[in-house]
Amino acid sequence: MKKMEYCKKCTMPNTRPGISFTEGVCSACINYENRKNIDYDKRFKELEKLCDKYRGMNGKNNFDCAIAVSGGKDSHFQVYVMKELLGMNPILFSVEDNFTMTEAGKHNLRNLSEEFNCNIITLKPNIKLQKNIMRKTFEKYGKPTWILDRLIYTYPLNMALKFNTPLLVYGENVSYEYGGKDNLETYSAKEILQNGVATDIPIEELVDESAGITEKDLSLTVAPTKEEIDKLDPIYLSYFVEWNSYSNYVFAKSRGFHDLTHEWDRTMTSENFDQVDSVAYLIHAWLKYPKFGHACATDYTARYIRYGLLSREKGIDIIRERDHKLDIKCVLDFCKFLGYSESEFWSIIDKFYNRDLFTKNKFGEWVLKDPIWK
Repeated sequence: MKKMEYCKKCTMPNTRPGISFTEGVCSACINYENRKNIDYDKRFKELEKLCDKYRGMNGKNNFDCAIAVSGGKDSHFQVYVMKELLGMNPILFSVEDNFTMTEAGKHNLRNLSEEFNCNIITLKPNIKLQKNIMRKTFEKYGKPTWILDRLIYTYPLNMALKFNTPLLVYGENVSYEYGGKDNLETYSAKEILQNGVATDIPIEELVDESAGITEKDLSLTVAPTKEEIDKLDPIYLSYFVEWNSYSNYVFAKSRGFHDLTHEWDRTMTSENFDQVDSVAYLIHAWLKYPKFGHACATDYTARYIRYGLLSREKGIDIIRERDHKLDIKCVLDFCKFLGYSESEFWSIIDKFYNRDLFTKNKFGEWVLKDPIWK
């Protein structure tokens, strides 16, 4: 494992899977800087033309596009662009994670439907299967929410085929915007399943009939065939508009979106408006920390620095204070859902600490060998 080094402009380390550095600057910062060379007015006209291709394709009163949503800030912005700016008639597809929802999460999904007058079809996974799969992928891969993340991508693809809505809208291209293996600026989201989060785990590694996991149970996690995906036109909205997580948040608030103010100050985050839907799901986001030496606070301080909202020095202070602090509320909700004791949970977490990046101090705590503040 290479030594941890950090982008000279933001706070992102070279251990983020798939990220690349050029003369000490990460690919995400380079891509963000390249925005000044993009004519977004021209690109929006391209999006209008693309919408015209599908507009009213199923009859004037039927759906002519689909949007993958969670109910969050980005979902509000996506629906606004497609329905109000472009005049499309979208059907929304969502996946519920079965964890304890925050009050904000409950409100936001309802608000998305009511504010924009849209139908949402939500998949609520088989809870018993979800628990069985989560235990298996958590203990073996350190990916407790793999089944949910996989469904978030496969479900909209499969449903877009069923509803004959080839134009399927996703938010941002995560690899391009924030650094990743699929670092290609493209409007097409046909390769979205290769972005790392939703990468497939071979079915044969998951099937375990003694644990109540059959191949039939996993059918919804199977993506459409290449031939079926070629019938679709999935897109990243971030290609056509100047994507900005904070701007999306400010817009969403103006349309009724709720953040976690006065509800929950999460110990490991540097904001209160991203992934606010449920409690235990954030275990997944934090597990980057033991594996790769960075987590939620690093992700958003890096974005804030690119957006000009935060100095690198202040970002480093936030990371030092918060990045390692997995919120106990997440732990308790996760353990309750899956039936772990807290000691069992922490013993599983312990084995995923990357010994090339971490060492234990005299108190028995895992600490980074090469922190950004060193």
